Amino acid sequence: MKIRILYFAALRDAVGRASDTLELDGERTTLAAVREALVAQGDPWAGAFANLKRVRGAVNQTMADDDEPVADGDEVAFFPPVTGG
Repeated sequence: MKIRILYFAALRDAVGRASDTLELDGERTTLAAVREALVAQGDPWAGAFANLKRVRGAVNQTMADDDEPVADGDEVAFFPPVTGG
């Protein structure tokens, strides 16, 4: 299965790119498993996702929980915590 990954704000800076393509075994997975697969690649992903509880995710432009299904061809986006002032 092949999915497109988008990184925003500080995550984009930490991994050094705005997007990636990730290939995973199987036909379906979850948002949490995608995050874990990225971290398993080592740095810079491991460092960027060090505090997983603070990184939000979206599947196909809809904010999602960790158990959200992800399928072949989906777009997954990750967002760091946002502060305003």
